[in-house]
Amino acid sequence: MSRSSDLARPTDHIEQEDGAEPVGGPRLGPIGWVRFAWRQLTSMRTALFLLLLLAIAAVPGSLVPQRSSDPNGVVQYRADHPDLYPIVDALQGFDVYTSVWFSSIYLLLFVSLIGCVLPRTRQHWQAMRSRPPRTPARLSRLDAAEERVVTGDADDALGRAEALLRKRRYRTERYGASISAERGYLRETGNLVFHGSLVGILVAVAVGGSLGYSGQKIVVEGEPFVNYVGGYDSFNRGRLVPDTALDPYRIRLDRLDIVYERENENAVGQPIDYTAHVTVQQPDSGSAADADIKVNEPLQIDGTDVYLLGNGYAPRITVRDADGDVAFSGAVPFLPQDQQMTSVGVAKIPDGLPEQLGMIGFLYPTVGQLESGALASGFPDLLDPVLSLNVYRGDLGLDTGVPVSVYTLDTDDLTQIAGRGTDVPAVELRPGETQQLPDGLGSVTFDGVSRFASLEIHHDPSQGWVLAFSILVLAGLLASLFVPRRRMWVRVHEEQDGRLRVEYAGLARGDDPGLAAAVRELADEHSGSERTVGGTT
Repeated sequence: MSRSSDLARPTDHIEQEDGAEPVGGPRLGPIGWVRFAWRQLTSMRTALFLLLLLAIAAVPGSLVPQRSSDPNGVVQYRADHPDLYPIVDALQGFDVYTSVWFSSIYLLLFVSLIGCVLPRTRQHWQAMRSRPPRTPARLSRLDAAEERVVTGDADDALGRAEALLRKRRYRTERYGASISAERGYLRETGNLVFHGSLVGILVAVAVGGSLGYSGQKIVVEGEPFVNYVGGYDSFNRGRLVPDTALDPYRIRLDRLDIVYERENENAVGQPIDYTAHVTVQQPDSGSAADADIKVNEPLQIDGTDVYLLGNGYAPRITVRDADGDVAFSGAVPFLPQDQQMTSVGVAKIPDGLPEQLGMIGFLYPTVGQLESGALASGFPDLLDPVLSLNVYRGDLGLDTGVPVSVYTLDTDDLTQIAGRGTDVPAVELRPGETQQLPDGLGSVTFDGVSRFASLEIHHDPSQGWVLAFSILVLAGLLASLFVPRRRMWVRVHEEQDGRLRVEYAGLARGDDPGLAAAVRELADEHSGSERTVGGTT
């Protein structure tokens, strides 16, 4: 073992011999690695990183439709992007907020925040109950220091200094001929409230996801909707929501009013206002009440919020067989395709005719004709509606037991008997008109057009808690940013000539640009004079 002759190294530096084990710290065993991982996970740096990562992980949920909120959008995405859909689905892109990777970040953040908050809360509680620290020996060395010369009694000077500090909401303690004071614990309190409220938000969201539910329903004018699981077109519920958890209230859509712009030439046809006039009847009430639902004004009933999401047209058609007997009669919701409300829908008649019948319909609210001769809508309101039907016959695939969409018609096993591509033109009808179907299958009547409203019913018992915790997050953040953490000291020296030399000093925990001014203000008020002895540092 040889001593190093390098003057840049300490004299007791030991050179490593060839073949010897490297000099280093102790090796970590299994328990040591667990402790190291726990400390890294529960550090504030990791919590902030996970919070940022959670925000980034939520972005895909706004880029692609989610099954929980827009199942029809997922179906449309599959039709528009058949090659990309399997990849996104495999990555759980349509179920972002319940995916494995999003839940992992969520749970890690939850554990990290708890691991940060609990120890710091205990330390903060102990610090608040402890006495202010002793006065440093040399106050003049601190960043903010003042000195004054006053007359009077030393005890009286210390008493006045303590009173002034208490007036400024400092906790004080007397140590001999000096006063030690500190304030700003609200800063750390706000920091803990901020992080604790984040934990509260995570818990509230988790509880709301387990006890909440949401569903979508298309309601045609004049038809009712009853709040039970089987009454929804699509329904998503938390893991702890049974079928009996829904209150069976009843909503009937009486009328859907839509106002379109008609005067501004640059915005003709743009919707201005949507209002759904409904009648609500609760299970415990024998009477019904009228209510309105607007886009940003949901109807609140029995702990649920009923939102107006969309609208469209539902042509009313009647199909009769060759003998005039009704095989189908009702309103069929059509999906809008453009701003002029050109709408497409499917009518399926599985019974009552010699063969099953399917019709793909096009509704033009205000019919017009393009240069090519094709029909088009020139205005979204019902000024001159025309219904065009392409007719198919054959097996509709409804007897296989496999669920199929009411908005699509699989024509692979069907034979088209009217419409483009056949010798028979499409069936074109105005309200009140009837036209015979090909091959003597019967007739179809266009009875008129009703509107439909797309409603979303949302129940989230955690909304109030999320709001409360969000307010606490903001309050805690403001306190942690703007409340200064300071310590102040006042020491009195008795000079030989009978005067008192008083030292004032302050120390901040973190950046505090107002510290020097606060120390100077205290010195001036305590001494009653702005005369400085020894200067200001």
